[in-house]
Amino acid sequence: MFTGIVEELGEIVRSAETGDDSALVAIRGPLVTSDARHGDSIAVNGVCLTVVDVDGGVFTADVMGETLRRTALGALRPGDPVNLERAAALGSRLGGHLVQGHVDGVGEVVAREPAAQWETVRFRLPADLARYVVEKGSITVDGVSLTVAEAGDDWFSVGLIPTTLKLTVLGTKQIGDPVNLEVDVLAKYVERLLGDRGAGGAR
Repeated sequence: MFTGIVEELGEIVRSAETGDDSALVAIRGPLVTSDARHGDSIAVNGVCLTVVDVDGGVFTADVMGETLRRTALGALRPGDPVNLERAAALGSRLGGHLVQGHVDGVGEVVAREPAAQWETVRFRLPADLARYVVEKGSITVDGVSLTVAEAGDDWFSVGLIPTTLKLTVLGTKQIGDPVNLEVDVLAKYVERLLGDRGAGGAR
């Protein structure tokens, strides 16, 4: 479980195909690897990956075919920056919202509107995810917990403060770039519960 508060801007060191349906990635992140061990979880652009090995501030992780198909990790190349966050610790402050690191779909940057101290960014999202996105609700974009400013049938917008623009990959995303999206898991649970009730399930 994560909070969507990026701890470090890391860098892809190596991305290698290891088979027909998997890949091995190496990512530089001195902060997140400072206490990392084999089996720990680290979110990479919002995707929960399991640490295989740590060596000199670089960790490696296996990426399954399902993850490559459902996220934008497969498009990353050596030198690309990535948002990194270690798994949340019980008892720590929850600065963002509850984030699983399970990407629901890939969105796309469609517009950027700079202002004096902040920037409004609009994203397109898969139509089947739009029902989970509401104004003033939470959404995770490339691992960053954000508050939805506006929402439409197949898009939503957020306001990015200077810190987010400077310390995450969202500051350099261009029009057309893909982003990993994770909707608020609470919305999915509510939908399932209401669906069961409507179908005559437990009350």
